[in-house]
Amino acid sequence: MAGCWQVCQRTCMCCLSEEEKRTIAVDKEIQRILKQQKKKERREIKILLLGTGESGKTTFIRQMRIIHGRGFSEEERKGFAKCIFQNIFTAIKAMTGAMTTLRIPYANPQNEIYAKWLQEVNTVLVTQLERGYVDAIRRLWADSGIRVCYSRRCEYQLLDSTEYYMSNLDRISAQDFIPTEQDVLRVRFPTTGIHDYSFTIKTITLRIVDVGGQKSERRKWIHCFENVTSLIFLASLSEYDQVLEERETINRMQESLALFYTTIHSPWFRNTSIILFLNKTDILADKIKTSDLQKYFPNFTGKRQDLDDAQDFIRKLYEQKANNLDDRGEWKTLYPHFTCATDTNNIRRVFSDVKDTVLLKSLRDYGVI
Repeated sequence: MAGCWQVCQRTCMCCLSEEEKRTIAVDKEIQRILKQQKKKERREIKILLLGTGESGKTTFIRQMRIIHGRGFSEEERKGFAKCIFQNIFTAIKAMTGAMTTLRIPYANPQNEIYAKWLQEVNTVLVTQLERGYVDAIRRLWADSGIRVCYSRRCEYQLLDSTEYYMSNLDRISAQDFIPTEQDVLRVRFPTTGIHDYSFTIKTITLRIVDVGGQKSERRKWIHCFENVTSLIFLASLSEYDQVLEERETINRMQESLALFYTTIHSPWFRNTSIILFLNKTDILADKIKTSDLQKYFPNFTGKRQDLDDAQDFIRKLYEQKANNLDDRGEWKTLYPHFTCATDTNNIRRVFSDVKDTVLLKSLRDYGVI
């Protein structure tokens, strides 16, 4: 009888005190929120964005914001101006420093004085482009010695956006300068730590986790690996003739290939879709004309200065890593795409293809659709 009375107390609101009614109402609200959250999580795709430093991860994230997010407001674009100015100083100081290291003479000896003056500038403190500095940078960029130095950029560390910013120096140095979306996409500063971005496409939420690519940042990755639906690995096609900034004895592409292999065969990604973005097709197209791929990768037997042959060779290097050397029976399925992260239309097409194939498959596998 006592048991029946307790059931009646729990189910008949008329038998409950006001405090008990409030407790039940709070409990129901919590259950409702938890149910909604669980439903939301089931319609969320968690994508981990990996790759070595300067592979284009941050640029890809900015493209996602332009294509699927709210883009960049004028005020937000203005906020990138200081970084653009600093990139320009970083580039010109790298080139003038390399002029000394590589013993390349200036066509105009007067420009050596400008070079020494700019070397004394503390890049971190740069907030604007003063007229005197702009004139010095313009003179240096026009010097044929600097152009020779630029053509040998694989021998030192230089920003990929150097030529773009130098070619747009007059516009960028104008008093009323407001960075364009392309300026924002080109700006470079290393990603440190872990950044989480969410984009909604129709009824599905894409949650992209971007992590630092430098070696010192990789130890922070591990806790990001849980519940990853898809992995996007960005690899730079143009780094075949470059060395790491952290260790100048290691070829960048070899380092990327090694990281790709250890990442895709990690137990964390046993059931994860592996999407490979072979990035910077535009830089490869320019570089392959003067930098011999076979010099750095002797196994390359394709036509020299041929973009298609170079792309196919590099793609196969990554595809070979799909075979697990410790488990001959394991072969990871890869979804490779050639990309140019600074080209919004290219990224829109590529990501649409990825969304309509790999990500939809992941949703079906996880029982969301």
